[in-house]
Amino acid sequence: MKPRSFAVLLLTSLPLLAVAQDTTFQTRSLTPEVALIAARSALEQCRKQGFQVAVAVVDRSGLTQVLLRDRFAGAHTLDVASGKAWTAASFRTPTSALANETQPGKAMSGLRNVPRFIPVGGGLVIEGGGVVFGAIGVSGGPGGDADEACAAAGIRAIAESIEF
Repeated sequence: MKPRSFAVLLLTSLPLLAVAQDTTFQTRSLTPEVALIAARSALEQCRKQGFQVAVAVVDRSGLTQVLLRDRFAGAHTLDVASGKAWTAASFRTPTSALANETQPGKAMSGLRNVPRFIPVGGGLVIEGGGVVFGAIGVSGGPGGDADEACAAAGIRAIAESIEF
């Protein structure tokens, strides 16, 4: 092949190479060990305040990585904690913000009809270094604010591990 023909072939192929590089992507995930640290820390924070809760940590797709229930937490807390975590991960928004934005009469009120959608405080997005890793949900405290404070403690416990 002549040098000129090779140069033309190379130049016409460059756009195809650029497209090929954009056809896949990589995501980062929490390890099960780090997800467990977050869940345990949230559970411990609630225990210190006298609350018996369930804690769920989900990946960025909303799939459960860790689910813990304290011994006296209500049976419903498992589903609610998982739902809060799923909601925060799916909408990339704290569930307390969704509680306000989906009130009856508001533009996003229809979201309350989505299965698994739990617009109650206690679900927070887990992110670090500009990456969304998933979310944590807590249920069983005396209100969404208490649940959210415990979820925040879980995130603080792993913050150094996920910042880069």
